[in-house]
Amino acid sequence: MKKIDCFLPYGDDASTQRTVEVLRASGVVDNIYVLATSADVCVAQSETVVIDTLQSTATIRKIAEKTSAAFTLIYTKTTPLSLGYFALERMVSVATDADAGLLYADYRQIVNGKVEAVPLIEYQEGSLRDDFNFGSVLLYNTASLKEAAARMSVDYRFGGLYDLRLKVSQKSGLIHLNEILYTEEEKDDRQSGEKQFDYVDPRNRAVQIEMELVCTDYLKEIGGWLPPVFKDVSFDGYTFANEASVIIPVRNRVNTIEDAVKSALSQTPDFPFNVIVIDNHSTDGTTEVLQRLSADKRLIRIIPEQKDLGIGGCWNVGVHHAECGKFAVQLDSDDVYSSPETLTQIVKAFYEQNCAMVVGTYRMTNFSMEEIPPGIIDHKEWTPENGRNNALRINGLGAPRAFFTPILREIKVPNTSYGEDYALGLNFSRKYQIGRVYDVLYLCRRWEGNSDASLSIEKQNVNNSYKDKIRTLELQARLRRMSKN
Repeated sequence: MKKIDCFLPYGDDASTQRTVEVLRASGVVDNIYVLATSADVCVAQSETVVIDTLQSTATIRKIAEKTSAAFTLIYTKTTPLSLGYFALERMVSVATDADAGLLYADYRQIVNGKVEAVPLIEYQEGSLRDDFNFGSVLLYNTASLKEAAARMSVDYRFGGLYDLRLKVSQKSGLIHLNEILYTEEEKDDRQSGEKQFDYVDPRNRAVQIEMELVCTDYLKEIGGWLPPVFKDVSFDGYTFANEASVIIPVRNRVNTIEDAVKSALSQTPDFPFNVIVIDNHSTDGTTEVLQRLSADKRLIRIIPEQKDLGIGGCWNVGVHHAECGKFAVQLDSDDVYSSPETLTQIVKAFYEQNCAMVVGTYRMTNFSMEEIPPGIIDHKEWTPENGRNNALRINGLGAPRAFFTPILREIKVPNTSYGEDYALGLNFSRKYQIGRVYDVLYLCRRWEGNSDASLSIEKQNVNNSYKDKIRTLELQARLRRMSKN
């Protein structure tokens, strides 16, 4: 039986024709529709459907109207697709057995002539980010797709496909089949460190606004949206020798640690502060650099007894140190503050905005501190009205981050070296306002020594799975909280 209707965007005649022929060769494909911005496009063995963009709500509605088979396949790339032996038959079989609303599978990609496997990760309740990688072959249960499309009440230009996925997930499972079933061509050959800031690139601002609206509506529908009502923070009743402490965890950063420490020590606030460096058993000369800088008594060096600490564990050591100030302010060992006024601006924000956490704005630079794309990262998607809801969609909260120490000591930092700051931001924002400073306070240096400069697919999957787990746990906590109100 012909069980699949297929929809694919038009790229060029040759590439689109190749994909149509591959799909047509399968024994389970019925109708093939080419999605094009012009009615003049004509590809053999297919019907043309005129659209604006693949991601729009209007396109999703047209797909829902056209499709009539039991399953609907949406191919999201314009480059040629190659299917594995009986790949679509396998996907239909598993989707039927699992009663999946959406089934997605692992694949291979061709980048600069090199073929590599792309294993994907499991979809969780908290996998709310709009850049979750499903691959390019999306097999929807047609009944689920039509039902979800019928509930799409807002017309999006960029968020339609994202809206569809979230609505399908409300009533049906999104199932990952960890078998390699197809091969696609990938034109984006950038390394992981270059791609990770795409979601906050100012050039993508219009897209981000729509994605926030989609996610916000979804959270309201499932009861996980938090209103802009925050718990007051009282800064009185505490005794600290220092108003602020700059916390710098470090391991083997001999090339950058001196710049970071000097940047912290050069701050000029009108209150006492110190710099707490947790040297996590460095072996490359970092320790010796810190010893030389210790002539400044504001610098506190700690080599922890524990040998199992990640960045978050080092933060716990610093924050629970007796000399930690009222506010604990982040500085990564690769980076520097943008001016001597950074600490002043951060502490001022705590008092003026009555918040338990403050997030600043940073500039992306190379090792020589020359600006590189995407330039200034201000995370304007974080607003007092909706920031803590949108935080469940985005992949980070910005820098530098600072915390009211008594509350941070209660919550504690996850002992990981990835996502620990994001976990804190979600936790803090559940109850407290997160303050914002939109002036550039921080220079985030990208260089070949950065730990996330060039991650393998497997390592990216570990990181993404962990952040999705953080979102899942946070979303469950918020759902429980709102159900009690």
